[in-house]
Amino acid sequence: MDLSTTYLGLSLPHPLVVGASPLCDDLDAVRRLEDAGAAALVMHSVFEEQISRDHDHSRDHLDSHLDAFSEASSFLPQNVEFRLEPHQYLEQIRRLRAAVQMPVIASLNGVTASGWLDYARLIEEAGAHALELNPYYVASDPKEDSLAVERRTIEIVRTVKRAVTIPVAVKLSPFYSALSHLALELENAGADALVLFNRFYQPDIDVVELEVRPDHHLSDPTELLLRLRWLAILSAQRPKLGMIAAGGVHGANDVVKAVMTGAHAVQMVSAVLRRGPAHLTAVHGELAQQVEALGYESLTQMRGCMNLARCPDTSAFERGNYLRVLANWKPSESADRGSRRLALG
Repeated sequence: MDLSTTYLGLSLPHPLVVGASPLCDDLDAVRRLEDAGAAALVMHSVFEEQISRDHDHSRDHLDSHLDAFSEASSFLPQNVEFRLEPHQYLEQIRRLRAAVQMPVIASLNGVTASGWLDYARLIEEAGAHALELNPYYVASDPKEDSLAVERRTIEIVRTVKRAVTIPVAVKLSPFYSALSHLALELENAGADALVLFNRFYQPDIDVVELEVRPDHHLSDPTELLLRLRWLAILSAQRPKLGMIAAGGVHGANDVVKAVMTGAHAVQMVSAVLRRGPAHLTAVHGELAQQVEALGYESLTQMRGCMNLARCPDTSAFERGNYLRVLANWKPSESADRGSRRLALG
């Protein structure tokens, strides 16, 4: 069974990419991932705040600009300890390139098209095969309209593409008001692929201590559904862009769904963290069996068979699905019995 695919110009033996996680900091862990069959590795991000601080050799410089970011001073911790400082991040790219044969994709996280983006050139020089841009942004300023938010992301892509020759992917959130239009503009700005979607770690509230606390949880397969909808739409509209699903991919069936809706590859993190590198081997074997059982000779033949251009019922990805779900919903038998008991008192 031919499971080969191409993503960001990289020829991959199959679509199982290990997404950004702390695993990339441990060379032995990365070797185990490759031995288990990982097709490529995405490093965790280096942040704009780190690079700005490193450039200026002064925390005071960063602190004086906190309010220029969406994460204002009340949201951005002033004493964050990052896993790898910028110079260490570059060295880790070099170590990974020397340690494994699989492609290494670096990641940059930031929100302004400014001098910190020169670091993209250093990432390329360190040996990264490709670069993933992660423009994490919480649009909390009531004076900033949605067009300004989109322009910021587009300008980041345009600036980076002028600086590097390696392929560039953009990791998006699902919260843009006109995602299809943004995808078009990102393609025009030079983006080579889209990553759908970023998983946000939402803060929780401690009602006793009156504190805002970070809440970290691993994904589950239900998170894939939103990715499938937009993969189906965007892969049909922007066929030249690479597409990768990130979030909710745990088993072979999830991979099949993502590929059918147009993904060239998938990123797996939570399932690997839960079950270890051997899970990649198991999913690879199950994927080959499932693709063959469905009657396809290759992954390429299957890709996009359920996207918006080829799906028999395109309304399933649009408003029609919403209307049908509401019209056809019925309570389960157990729930119905419970409601009758309540009505009878």
